[in-house]
Amino acid sequence: MTFEQKNIWIIGASSGIGKALAIELGRRGARLALSARNGLALETLFSQLGKGAIVQPLDVTDSAAFKAAAQAVSQKLGSLDGVILMSGVYTPGSVIDNDMATIKNIVDVNLMGALNCLAAVVPLLRAQKKSQLVLCGSVAGYRGLPHAQPYSATKAALINLAESLHAEEKKNGIDVRLVNPGFVKTPMTEKNTFPMPFMITAEAAAKTIADGLAGRSFEICFPTRMKLLMKLLKVLPDWLYFKIGGKL
Repeated sequence: MTFEQKNIWIIGASSGIGKALAIELGRRGARLALSARNGLALETLFSQLGKGAIVQPLDVTDSAAFKAAAQAVSQKLGSLDGVILMSGVYTPGSVIDNDMATIKNIVDVNLMGALNCLAAVVPLLRAQKKSQLVLCGSVAGYRGLPHAQPYSATKAALINLAESLHAEEKKNGIDVRLVNPGFVKTPMTEKNTFPMPFMITAEAAAKTIADGLAGRSFEICFPTRMKLLMKLLKVLPDWLYFKIGGKL
């Protein structure tokens, strides 16, 4: 796959990896639809990209608004070659470290936002017979990490969701992909006070994602050393993981 003249809808494009990915795919010739809650940030990004992009503000927690936005984007672009869901929120800490309103927002944006996306776009993509649908998980979803239950739980759910969709939608012409980033320098990770090994820039992450989406692998996971470390933890027997995990 190349991105030249492809119609790509990026949801969560106002900052972080989503913004960097919009710039990278725009550089590769894609026609972009840009969505996020922050309309002002989208307009700023639109001014950077110039022609070949449209702006569609969207709150992913609003299922009705998501369906309306999907119809509007599809009509404006003419078709959807790819839908990339990068929206997400993160607050450090465990369940007892956060109030329930914060936890509910993490679940609503990260998980319910993904389900709203599927309800809105899968029927459109099925009708086209050939398209790509991308969900963004995290290496934090591989195993239950200490002091990160709300965020890690939503990312584990997204990994499961993407795997299920990939098996289910291939026959319908939808190429489901999963992006699992490690630590990437964004406003989200600036909240962390602990060491973040192997961190890369959002621009490097965007290039890796774009290259991966142009290839054949279901999962796009980076950076490499972080991927190897987390996949090792994933396959450890429970007794050994809990012994190590308690020290993380």
